[in-house]
Amino acid sequence: MFSCVGCFWALLSAALLAVCGFSFVSPAWIVKEHLKNKESVSFGLLWHCSESPDRMYRCYTFGGLGRFSEIPSWSWQTSVVLCSGGCALLAISFLLAIITIFLPSGGCERRMCTLAGYMQIAAVFIMGSGLLVYPLGLNSALVRSFCGNSDVYHAGDCQMGWGYMLAIVGVMLTLFLPFFAKYAPKEQLLPTPLPTLL
Repeated sequence: MFSCVGCFWALLSAALLAVCGFSFVSPAWIVKEHLKNKESVSFGLLWHCSESPDRMYRCYTFGGLGRFSEIPSWSWQTSVVLCSGGCALLAISFLLAIITIFLPSGGCERRMCTLAGYMQIAAVFIMGSGLLVYPLGLNSALVRSFCGNSDVYHAGDCQMGWGYMLAIVGVMLTLFLPFFAKYAPKEQLLPTPLPTLL
């Protein structure tokens, strides 16, 4: 027999893992809209995209795949490590949530739910730290060349994009996962006590 809370927990874990992965690869963490005869530009954790005035849209990885050191800022490098680590913890906790659905009720199921809940708490703190560190890289030379007078926590002519906002919403919703993990184990049916006669 399945637990309704356990199934909902697994579905919510899957949805938030998808949000985490999608926002991680999104090139729209910092966005500069198309203005008169100037190209629009966007930055993500791993991508840099630009649209020229003739409406040609091109995306590039920072320095190519496998060249971590060419990400333009130490804070962006740190953010990549933290956000990918948080996504990895979410993926493992999602697998544990799926496994607990099919486990019989008992101590093993409760321990796995508890472990997955702790992993989800750790994922929230790790990804939240990555999101707080990311804006420190707004003072890098690459960002300043497109966004003008940008500085730490100030995007200059650019603005925070939907990819960054999606990551924030995903982390905020992930805060609820440990709560569901606590109530995900199937309840053991105890015999109903007979009413005592006075």
